[in-house]
Amino acid sequence: MVGRPLQRPQGVAAADPAAGHVLLLQHARARRPRLYRAALNRVRESRSYFVLMFTGIVRERGRVVSFDGSRLAVATGTDAEIGDSVAIAGVCLTVAERGGGTLSFDVVDETLERSTLGGLAAGDEVNVEPALRAGEPLGGHIVQGHVDGVGSLRGNADGLTWFDAPDEVLRYCVEKGSISVDGTSLTVAALDDAGFAVALVPHTLEATTLGMLEPGDAVNLEADVIGKYVERLTMNR
Repeated sequence: MVGRPLQRPQGVAAADPAAGHVLLLQHARARRPRLYRAALNRVRESRSYFVLMFTGIVRERGRVVSFDGSRLAVATGTDAEIGDSVAIAGVCLTVAERGGGTLSFDVVDETLERSTLGGLAAGDEVNVEPALRAGEPLGGHIVQGHVDGVGSLRGNADGLTWFDAPDEVLRYCVEKGSISVDGTSLTVAALDDAGFAVALVPHTLEATTLGMLEPGDAVNLEADVIGKYVERLTMNR
């Protein structure tokens, strides 16, 4: 039996494939759950996933094999194809080469200037997360892999870990809000004029590179994108 095709949900532009795919899937899930499950299974089987974003849930710690200032090679168990997006230390990079348990990425000057990647050397460990795909759980928060600024570890006090952050990041931080530190989704526990504090549980310290940081070490910071949209939408009102 062939049913009527699903209509495009209101608010989804035909020229907006990323948002359209997500909302169409949500619409199908609500209206025709069996068709939704069948379609999602076909997508998974064909590996034709819709890449959306990251979540800040680090999958593993990769190890830098080499970095010549423009080509970064990372030893990782992450399954990715050439052209896929992978977050390395919170920075969205595109796989340029793969093989032998290694993924390689081209890193441009803009990325080097805005992140900590320029300081990487062979043997360094980095947080690795493949892009979220349609149907997978959003375990952390929406992370784009677009670094807003570089901060540094201040130290620990009263059970909290403090990071110093530039104004362009700190302006979007709120208590109980989300922030990405080296690609790790964390909840802001406290704020002061120079930075923010988070509570790092043992699993996070073990599964990410955050447990290896020393005071003064630089980290990539990305504020919650929702705050940026709110600011933009309320400007001049």
